[in-house]
Amino acid sequence: MSGQATTPLTLSACGVAVWRGDRCLCRDLSFELHAGEALHVQGSNGAGKTSLIRVLAGLGRCDVGEVLWQGESLRRSGATYRAAIGYLGHSNGVKLGLSPRENLAAAGALRHAPASADIDSTLAQMNLYAYADMPCGVLSMGQRRRAALARLLLARVPLWFLDEPLASLDIAGAGLLNEMLNRHLSTGGLAVFATHQPLQLTSSSVQTLTLDRPT
Repeated sequence: MSGQATTPLTLSACGVAVWRGDRCLCRDLSFELHAGEALHVQGSNGAGKTSLIRVLAGLGRCDVGEVLWQGESLRRSGATYRAAIGYLGHSNGVKLGLSPRENLAAAGALRHAPASADIDSTLAQMNLYAYADMPCGVLSMGQRRRAALARLLLARVPLWFLDEPLASLDIAGAGLLNEMLNRHLSTGGLAVFATHQPLQLTSSSVQTLTLDRPT
């Protein structure tokens, strides 16, 4: 798994409502994910997928209901929770003036000091080793997306939040994403993801949540 754990992993939501301004995007949302399980958030544009994922990741306000990690509310487990999650949004979050190698080293230093061999191995897994020392600003959008996925892989955290992770990826890149997500789940990780395109997951433990666009 991407992270080390000694107790069973559980992410749950109890009666959660998500608002955008004065508009309720969803209400009475409840689910429970355990190690090796994933939640696929579906819905049309504007339905609130990104807003929901941000709330579940602790990046947005949860005014109604509770999100719990290991049975404890995020209001009390904030620091522990932040250390356990990896988040990939619409933006890749890579520094364009830095190379993929430098981006991974900088991101890794915030959690743990990754060995050069670990960085090289991660870049190789994402087929970026040949571009490891080129500025990300000269790479294609798909290659930048792979660099962002490499950063997530290197973090070695148990819980992933992925918002449209297939954006800008070609067929080969989508295959790499499927491989890393399947590996993450098969080794006890958890994932919450939103995508309009299907992912080829081998795990049968994938829950689906469909959001309706508010009227």
